[in-house]
Amino acid sequence: MKLAKPFLLVVAVLAIAGALAYAMIDKPAAPASTFTTLEGKSISLDDLRGKIVLVNFWATSCPGCVKEMPDLIETYHQYKDRGFEVVAVAMSYDPPNYVANFAKTRQLPFPVALDVSGAHAHAFGDVQLTPTSFIIDKNGRILEQKLGELDFAKLKALLDKELT
Repeated sequence: MKLAKPFLLVVAVLAIAGALAYAMIDKPAAPASTFTTLEGKSISLDDLRGKIVLVNFWATSCPGCVKEMPDLIETYHQYKDRGFEVVAVAMSYDPPNYVANFAKTRQLPFPVALDVSGAHAHAFGDVQLTPTSFIIDKNGRILEQKLGELDFAKLKALLDKELT
């Protein structure tokens, strides 16, 4: 029993040191991408510096993508005035007329871009599965990458922390 306290103290100190070291690890920079929206407007990630940006790779044929869109719309409306932006990037295999119809019928309030050549998916690490989302901080660094549907409670907690 006498060894237990010093051992636990050492473990606790090492755990704290490890957490601090992990927190200080430099996050990777997001690619210097410029997206073209359905309306033909260019959006550069550099122009969005100072905001938290969620780049969401999706497809109209992806059930998880379609399922998370209402929550993504609601989260966008809730946080856009605090410095949150969403760029929904349709995969290269998604027919542009399907994407345009989806965006119109669902009244997507955020920019929707086409990745016709697949260059954006390639720049973000060869994204192939959807949905895949990247959360980019105010300085253009990737905070998180999420393969699969977003956990919106976790996303909102992150936004509350980052947008203070």
